[in-house]
This record gives sequence, structure tokens and C-alpha cells, in this order.
Amino acid sequence: MTSSNTSDVLTYREAVFQTMHAALRDDPRVIIIGQGVDDHKGIFGSTAGLLKEFGPHRVMDTPLAEEGVTGIALGAALNGLYPIQTHIRADFILPAMNQIINLAAKYKYMFGGRFQVPMLIRVVIGRSWGQGAQHSQSLQSLFAHVPGLVVLMMSSAQTILESYPYVIRHHPGPVIAFEHRLMYDLKFHMNELRVDHSPLTSFRIRTGKDVTIVATSIMVMEAVRAAEHLAKYSDIDCEIIDLHCVSHPDTDMILKSVSKTGKLVIADTSWKAYGVCAEICRLVCEKAPNMLKAPVVTLGMQPAPCPTAKSLEDMYYPNLMDLTDAIARLVKNRSNHGIPLPDEKSMADVYKKFKGPF
Repeated sequence: MTSSNTSDVLTYREAVFQTMHAALRDDPRVIIIGQGVDDHKGIFGSTAGLLKEFGPHRVMDTPLAEEGVTGIALGAALNGLYPIQTHIRADFILPAMNQIINLAAKYKYMFGGRFQVPMLIRVVIGRSWGQGAQHSQSLQSLFAHVPGLVVLMMSSAQTILESYPYVIRHHPGPVIAFEHRLMYDLKFHMNELRVDHSPLTSFRIRTGKDVTIVATSIMVMEAVRAAEHLAKYSDIDCEIIDLHCVSHPDTDMILKSVSKTGKLVIADTSWKAYGVCAEICRLVCEKAPNMLKAPVVTLGMQPAPCPTAKSLEDMYYPNLMDLTDAIARLVKNRSNHGIPLPDEKSMADVYKKFKGPF
């Protein structure tokens, strides 16, 4: 594998900023467009200072007109530019569904491959200080359902540095990348970058023999913490797969893991019904149902709009205690498993202390 110059420790924010800066610096086709990209906070710091360095013709703020701006980005992609469009909330992408699903995803197919739409759409998901029902949705399943779209969910600074440069340089179609709001300040230890193969796949990040955990985004980090806790306080050995590219899961990797462990937990950042949890269950049930020694366990948001009150929000999202308990119940095959659980109420209290909307 080829290594890339990077520090040993990097935050999620720094990784995004580095890839945005490098894209503008190295490729004159790249433009960054979206609400707040020229703000001094720069989409959680990921675009801060880029306007000053590269100018308003490369880094452009936009009005509240998501469908129109996405149409501009689509037209730019069809005419040789590479637009990186940003949405500070995943919810704000909903007004642009027509441009993304009816046009960007289908151009290649409708015109016999004569047209390509290379573009990256960055959207922010996750809870914070009480964003409520219209500012905290995790909508990856909506877009992963549509052929022609690639949907990524980066769980670390490493996967950002491996994914964004690849899709900007090599992928000929539209990519939607979900970044988690709670992760921007987090520091990650960096390994040698995998830059000689496509990152549009899944990653096995921990091997184990007792249970397979398939997770997305920040739930990958929660799965690692749960696995470490269970290894310390019990004999449960967890294998973890970072789904990463939810639109194109590595089915073989998942099936090989489940064939070894016989037990499967799926932890997603969104609702369980008709979503990532349901899709991974479908793959296993269609291709190798006899591998399962117990019913699949799934974790996700409660089936309701997100409440604004923090006390209710803490009940709405699964936390480390919920995930650890679910794994222990499944592996031990009983509710009274006797394993001490981590005492944690809220991810927002662990990963980031919010004092305002950003």
C-alpha cells in the first residue's frame, strides 16, 4: 500500500478540511458550493479559510434554495467541473430530492453512458443540543435505495482521507457522504492510508469469534467501545464490520463473519424499519439464513420524530449501555446475563459538549 503524508493523530474535522483543501489545490475543476461554506466557522471548520485562499469563484455561499443550487451543481458536473456541495443538516437535502434522484442518479443510464455526473454531496447528521425533528434526521437509507448513487458514512479521520480523494479523482458518478456532527472534534490515530484500492466498500476493523457487529458512522465507535468493555468484563469476543459504503455493502465479508460467529447485531444511526438494519438482514436471510444460530438484533432510533428535549432525546437514541446489553443478551442467550454494563446516558455527553446550534 502507498502511504500518504499525515500526522499520527488527526481530528475528523482536520481530515475533512485537508481533503477539501487538497481538492481545490490540486484540481482546478473542483468548486465548493453550499450554505455557510464561506462562514468563519466553515461547516464545523471543514471549509474555514478556503474562500480567502481560493477565491469566490471556487468557494461559493448559496441562498436557501437547495433544489436550485443542486441543479447548478449538476449542470457544473455535466460541463466538466467537479462540484462539492455541502449541507449543514442532512434534512436540508430533502428539497433537492428531484435533482438528486430523478436527474443526477439517472443521467448515465438515460443517455446510454454518454454523460457522467461526478459530484460529491456532503451532509451532516446526528444529534446535538436539541435539534428536534427537522434538524437531526439520518437519511442514508433513502439515497442508498436508489441505483446510481453511492452513499458513504465515514466513521473516522482515516476513512475520510481514504474516501474523499478517491471519489473526487476517480468515481464518475454522484456520491453522498454523511458526516456525523458529534465526531468533528474527535482525535483519531492514523494508520498507513489505503490509497491503492477503492474505499467504496466495508471494512473489518476488529476480529472476534462470538458475535458479528455491523455498524455505521458513530455506531462503529460505539461498537468498539462496547467490544472493549465486554472483553474486559466478560469472555465475549466481538467482530466489528464498518459498513462504510451503505449503498454497496461487502456481502461476502458480512457472510463470512456471520458464518464464523453465528450471531449478528446491526447498529445504525437511523430508524430500523426499511433501512440499513433491514437491508443487512435481507442479505443474510436471502443468501445464508442457516448461518444464524439466533435471531438478528438491531439497534437504531426510536420509530418517531426526534424530540427536542434532551431528556427525551437521550431515550430516543441508543447509547453504549443499550448496545453492550444487546450484545451480551444475544451471546449469552438470556436477559439476565450478569455482565456489568457501562453507566452512560448520552453520546452527546461523551463526544461533544454543545453550547449552541453549531
